[in-house]
Amino acid sequence: MPPETVIETDEAALPEGQSLAVADAVREALARRRMSRLALADAARISISTLEKALSGRRPFTLATTIRLEEALGLSLRQAAPSREVLPREAPEAFGSYTRAAVAFLEGRYLTLRPSFGQEGTIFAYVTEIAWDAGSARLVFREAERLDAPFAQSGTVSVPNQSGHIYLVTEFQGQYRLAVLGRPTIRGELFGILTTLVSGRGAHLTPAATPIALVPERSAPEAVEYGRIAPGSPCDPAYRTILDRVREDGFAVFPGRGPA
Repeated sequence: MPPETVIETDEAALPEGQSLAVADAVREALARRRMSRLALADAARISISTLEKALSGRRPFTLATTIRLEEALGLSLRQAAPSREVLPREAPEAFGSYTRAAVAFLEGRYLTLRPSFGQEGTIFAYVTEIAWDAGSARLVFREAERLDAPFAQSGTVSVPNQSGHIYLVTEFQGQYRLAVLGRPTIRGELFGILTTLVSGRGAHLTPAATPIALVPERSAPEAVEYGRIAPGSPCDPAYRTILDRVREDGFAVFPGRGPA
């Protein structure tokens, strides 16, 4: 008579982290013993379907299955492998509850352009990098290639469904800096407005708002320069054309300035 095969239910399922750790331990045991999954399923008197689904993460291991596997392998699976940390799979609600797959199109390096606060008529150019942070399950950004490196910003990318906009949020000891960007164009460009504080007279900081454009490196002009781009510089015409689109194409409105 063939051995009895256990039909699994969802009762007494192991916590997700422990279930994933047991799966890792089982795979390692199979590799060390050069044992097939079918042979293990037969020895543990469980169905091969149950074993395959648990090892692939499609369903958790139950306590009953784990005990049978321990008996078949002669190994304490729950002690052999500590629970694997289960990382969050979507961004916090405060930043839009998005998954990585939903925002992967935003990851990359961008040429970033805005008017210079210190020199009228000059464009300030630097790099913004957007990447997924697995530990916090959210997109983060950081600035690079800035002349004023100590003032380079970093923070979180918020992508709420309601507004259809993208927010680069910097928070430091209760102080905020915010870039509000429209959805990417067909070339992946992001246009919008930056609100921040600029150095005024003496030690004073003054609120300021200005157009900002982020252009993926693949779509950037061939000749790229960073820093302060003054009128007459080789990059100035192309950079100015890009930055002017914020107002001309209606990505942001500045009442009393430019087109109504």
